[in-house]
Amino acid sequence: MDFAVEHRVEKGLTVVKISGEIDVFTSPRLREALLDIIDSGGAHLVIDLGEVTFLDSTGLGVLVGIYHRLRARDGSMSFMGVNDRVRRVFHVTQLTKIFVLHNSLEEAIAAHEASAS
Repeated sequence: MDFAVEHRVEKGLTVVKISGEIDVFTSPRLREALLDIIDSGGAHLVIDLGEVTFLDSTGLGVLVGIYHRLRARDGSMSFMGVNDRVRRVFHVTQLTKIFVLHNSLEEAIAAHEASAS
């Protein structure tokens, strides 16, 4: 599967769908794509990892950096569609303490609307 990043806006959230492997080779492209989305006005991101087959420490570093950039701008970032392999990486690195993992887009939208009110 080739690495790709796509995004769309849905109910005030920017849904970013990533597919393929997030590793030392693709992380710079991911960082650039996410920064472009933020610079274009995306402040509340839901990252769809349903088609991510691998995630290494370089990719985690990009996600943490983007998270901190969004938080500094009163933005937010959460995840959905996290498969067991990627979920295990989040748990082992204890990133579940800062990242919110949703089961569906509907759940992410409801959580965003609840936090906005």
